Amino acid sequence: MLAALAVQGPGAVRAQPQAADLGAIARQNGVTFGAAVQDSLLQKDPEYARAFATEPGMLVPEWAAKWAALQPREGRFETAALDTILRWGQAHAQPVRGHALVWHNSLPDWVAEALKEGRERALAVLGAHMDFVLAHTRAQIRDWDVVNEMVANPPGSDQPQNTPGELRDTPWLRALGPGYVETALRMARERDPTLRLTINEYGVSEDTPAAAEKRRRLLALVRGLLSRGVPLDAVGIQAHLQLAKPFRPEPFAAFVGALRQMGVAVLITELDIRETWQAPQDMAARDALVAERAYAFLSCALGAGVRTVLTWGLTDKYSWLTTDPGVALPGGRTHRGLPLDAQFRRKPMWDAMARAFQGV
Repeated sequence: MLAALAVQGPGAVRAQPQAADLGAIARQNGVTFGAAVQDSLLQKDPEYARAFATEPGMLVPEWAAKWAALQPREGRFETAALDTILRWGQAHAQPVRGHALVWHNSLPDWVAEALKEGRERALAVLGAHMDFVLAHTRAQIRDWDVVNEMVANPPGSDQPQNTPGELRDTPWLRALGPGYVETALRMARERDPTLRLTINEYGVSEDTPAAAEKRRRLLALVRGLLSRGVPLDAVGIQAHLQLAKPFRPEPFAAFVGALRQMGVAVLITELDIRETWQAPQDMAARDALVAERAYAFLSCALGAGVRTVLTWGLTDKYSWLTTDPGVALPGGRTHRGLPLDAQFRRKPMWDAMARAFQGV
């Protein structure tokens, strides 16, 4: 079996045998590994389909379970894209988790207008959406990101939000007030008593003052929800990491530990790694930096008790880091922030993740 290079520490590599796939390596060590998937690519790109048939042990729809995809017009639900993923997961013994029921993005225009009509209209719209979606997916999706990105970005963040409170100013907040997170969680629990209810957030992973403040805000939110008896089972940490920002294990491990002490599980839900604009020209040097950060972060998260790790995609070819002009690298270069490159070959990040799952 061919040997792969795995990062040992800063700038160091060693040879190790390639195992079958990340999902199996993770599973053998008590961890679930999964990835965000695009239904259209499963159908039109054979290499993409092969990668998703072998690497992940869990799937999360990248787009197909968001509001705009499922209910683009009021009362008219479109599930073909999501059903493609559900069928794929069933055929490949890959569970699917849901993303996301309540979010300020990916909202059709009709929802934004309905939310302006007041609290009762907003509650009716949200309730009707949950009624259909949770019933439709109940047989396969047993974990949903119920509310996504609810905490305001503090000063010093990439996109700070100057809000009167600590919640992000969104159409949901304006329609339902600061209790909208609690309302959404209670609604979901009423419709499915055994569903794992998760809230999902970004910008809390790295060692910066802004991330520290956002961690404090998220901990305060979770503590307040639990103190009021609000149903909450897990917290998702997106982990869109940036090499331009420092990472230190101690504060992140303490944050994960604090959440677990409250009795909630912690998941890594959207891992990828954004390089700096000053990324080296040498591909091996770039890959070593990405792999080093992946190993440091995942080793810390797993050591603190995380048992589910999801990457936001598998291959650089279709990553939002490549397609989104707001984060893409200049000069025609593309980020190499996922475990497979644009040709679906395993990279040092793949090896670093495997080693982190193995605890070596």
